[in-house]
Amino acid sequence: MDPKSVERWITTDRTPHRGHRWKASAFLGVDEVYLWPSVTKQAETASTSELVTYYPHRGAVPATLWSSLIEQATSHVEILVYAGLFLFDGHPDLPDQLAEKATAGAQVRILLGDPDSEMARQRGEEEGIGNDLAAGARITRRYLEPATKMPGVEVRLHDTILYNSIYRFDDDILVNPHVLGAPAGQNPVLHFRYIPGARTFRHYMKSFDYAWDLGTPS
Repeated sequence: MDPKSVERWITTDRTPHRGHRWKASAFLGVDEVYLWPSVTKQAETASTSELVTYYPHRGAVPATLWSSLIEQATSHVEILVYAGLFLFDGHPDLPDQLAEKATAGAQVRILLGDPDSEMARQRGEEEGIGNDLAAGARITRRYLEPATKMPGVEVRLHDTILYNSIYRFDDDILVNPHVLGAPAGQNPVLHFRYIPGARTFRHYMKSFDYAWDLGTPS
């Protein structure tokens, strides 16, 4: 950019083209709204546009969608769950796929609930499934063992209060909110797709990163 153009951004409150805003905010590590408050309405509109669709419960998510998101992911596969056993039961080749993607350069991060934690016990009671939740987390961990031998596949355990299960595949993210007293499979799923300048996708990924930093290697 011409330095004089950048100077006008600062001294005359001129709002740059959105491509320049995104690059500048990414470079500085802040939200574009922080630099240019006038684009707040645009960011809100973009955030609304990130919502692809809504499913009334997890079983309503088409099996073909899970398969396509897994197969097409090339840069990121990041999962935050207590157990997520349904995903591995439904896709028996998933550990091998994760290993292959990591070999090709993708970042693979899986966060499972610590089956020995008080939080897993409490969530199992709240969902009415008792120790089955902890057992599911142990089974999922066993499924993942072959993949964890491959550099690039990281698995951590968490003992956080999980408000949402998160499944991120590149620029798509499925969010499964947890409703008190109901198993995760009975709760809605929101499908978001990242749009530069919007905040919803990034908001959930900040939550993932927060849980990741608190997690411990399995």
